[in-house]
Amino acid sequence: MEESQLKERAQILMDLMNDKAYVPMKAKEIAILLNLPKSQRDELKEVLDYLVAEGKVGLSKKGKYGKPETFSVNGIFSGHPKGFGFVTVEGMDRDVFIPEDRTGQALNGDRVQIVMENEGREGRRAEGTVIRVLEHANQEVIGYYQKNKGFGFVIPDNQKIAADVFIPEGKDMGAVTGHKVVARLTDFGGKSKKPEGEIVEILGHINDPGTDILSIVRAYGLPEEFPEEVMEQVGLAPDEVYVPETPTARGYGAEYGLDDLQSHPEWGGDLAGRLDLRSLQTVTIDGEDAKDLDDAVTICRRGDGTWLLGVHIADVSHYVAENTALDVEALRRGTSVYLVDRVIPMLPHKLSNGICSLNAGTDRLALSCLMEIDSKGNVTDHRIAETLIRVDRRMTYTAVNAVVTDRDQAVMAEYREFVPMFDAMKELSGILREKRKMRGAIDFDFPESKILLDPQGKPLEIRPYERNAATRIIEDFMLIANETVAEDYYWQGLPFLYRSHDKPDPEKMKQLAAFINNFGYHVKIQQGEIHPKELQKLLDQIEGSPEAALLTRLTLRSMKQAKYTTDCMGHFGLSTRYYTHFTSPIRRYPDLQIHRIIKESLKGGLKERREEHYGQILPGVAAQTSALERRADEAERETGKLKKCEYMSRFIGQSFDGVISGVTNWGLYVELPNTVEGLVRIGELRDDYYIFDEHNYQLTGELTKKTYKLGQPIRVEVSGADKLTRTVDFLLSRDEGTFTGSDR
Repeated sequence: MEESQLKERAQILMDLMNDKAYVPMKAKEIAILLNLPKSQRDELKEVLDYLVAEGKVGLSKKGKYGKPETFSVNGIFSGHPKGFGFVTVEGMDRDVFIPEDRTGQALNGDRVQIVMENEGREGRRAEGTVIRVLEHANQEVIGYYQKNKGFGFVIPDNQKIAADVFIPEGKDMGAVTGHKVVARLTDFGGKSKKPEGEIVEILGHINDPGTDILSIVRAYGLPEEFPEEVMEQVGLAPDEVYVPETPTARGYGAEYGLDDLQSHPEWGGDLAGRLDLRSLQTVTIDGEDAKDLDDAVTICRRGDGTWLLGVHIADVSHYVAENTALDVEALRRGTSVYLVDRVIPMLPHKLSNGICSLNAGTDRLALSCLMEIDSKGNVTDHRIAETLIRVDRRMTYTAVNAVVTDRDQAVMAEYREFVPMFDAMKELSGILREKRKMRGAIDFDFPESKILLDPQGKPLEIRPYERNAATRIIEDFMLIANETVAEDYYWQGLPFLYRSHDKPDPEKMKQLAAFINNFGYHVKIQQGEIHPKELQKLLDQIEGSPEAALLTRLTLRSMKQAKYTTDCMGHFGLSTRYYTHFTSPIRRYPDLQIHRIIKESLKGGLKERREEHYGQILPGVAAQTSALERRADEAERETGKLKKCEYMSRFIGQSFDGVISGVTNWGLYVELPNTVEGLVRIGELRDDYYIFDEHNYQLTGELTKKTYKLGQPIRVEVSGADKLTRTVDFLLSRDEGTFTGSDR
């Protein structure tokens, strides 16, 4: 059918559907209504398909046609560098695929209205068309400016925004090629038109120190300075906790129980009703460069084989009252963000590094979870209380590990009075970890790295970050405290925030099972579901193998993201029914929020009015903080990729051993031991024509039958590193004896 004829007939159908009397109907019914002969019904179908593809007509699951609004759904659009995208719709297990020619004006992060074109039956992904942008997420775009005579383009740093932004003549503020800029969008573009904008700020040249990270900060909308009213409020916070001269109350040890803990009835003000735990031997254990110390621990082993464990968390909510400027800003930030060269804190430093930090030798307000634990790791009794603590020593993971693992005599002598405590910690940590393992909790332990920078922000070294016995001790103690608090407040039936982790998507688990089968591993899936214990068994089996890092990462990617919820939905990865985030109120808003609820409940219980208040605000807090956490994770990953790319630019032409971490129809991804990942493009495999086997994730030479597959060792040469795209390119190494594939 000619285009003019197609459009003419399309208009007839549009007029029909816009009539108030029209109700959605099938193609056959429309044909009868229009009195069309059977010979013209194929043409009618062609016109209807055209209107659906244009987003002007919607199609229901039952094959009925009507106005898009009748069958549309709303969601968040996520763009892809190649132009297509996906829409996340609440209540749908899988995202909806949006082809490149059906994205409309949508840019990454926009809230959009889409019509479904197929429902994803028989394993296919559902597809749709964007018919309307309901809310633009990007009023500004940060990127690299490229001047071209009188006009120019901004190449967005966020690669999920696939289109460059056109900058007309006179709208560039004098920017030149190489500047990182902020462009305000004046037109969001469309099918055949690029977005248009004007430059409103020049961040600096791409080669200027700090400009690269600053552009990522701006691209993700991360907050920089605290508002003036927040700093004024923080200025009123005390520098120290005032405690009247009072004999220190008796602590608890092997001979005491939870009910023996004492407070000072004569204390009032900030200290009213608090348990005085300053006599307990208490330490913090953190990284060497940590400044915001929000958790401390106490432990005592009883003669009957049981334990008393105290996890003490900074009482941040005492200084951050609800609905104050400080609280509003903390919720706006949601979390502290840890970039390669800086930390963007949730709270100003006077609080996070000062009065709220559990610094050694100072009295501090805390919220403590005190637990009696039996020899099998079960919490048999507990008490959650407002407390006053004093940390005896600020310990590091390195020093504690030197005691409990290396038995370093010099370090043990330096901390001789704490050695029994550290040994007790290691023993209880092992018991708790074994208990979690027995119930099926998954312990992901794949390589992470720390990037060391010089004062100008240039990467000096990529150093592996390894977990040790000390990091596991703190991890185990924080986990048991989080579980204990979550279970307590679940059974109280109070409004609360939980950390939830849904069961994996059955389809993704099937794909993972099929994939690992290529390596000779198996997992048991029953009725479409898998127990976390099966995944932990897999991780145990692959430990130490060449493919361990790869399969661990693929297993993690096959699972759903954890999130904050108001319902206690359980945590699949930890294999627990109850879980929350209680232990980091300095850097996570959900922890701060539940501290308020806990403290109100401790002081006589929540009144009905307050329960209603929390019931109203918590769903919004859960959704907002989950989204802000994802934003922080993405920004942290992007700064890491950027600096890894910059680091590898020093090694152009040099060869490294690696492992194939991904196989696609455009090439091989190779991961080096320092966690840098790069691409060997398929066009660079010049010894044969290689065919991609998507079922077995491998490339096979048509003539030589040489194969490249996941987990295979390979030696590569660095051929390029692009800071703009944050990508590293490899070639197969030219070294003599290079391993370049396997023969069948």
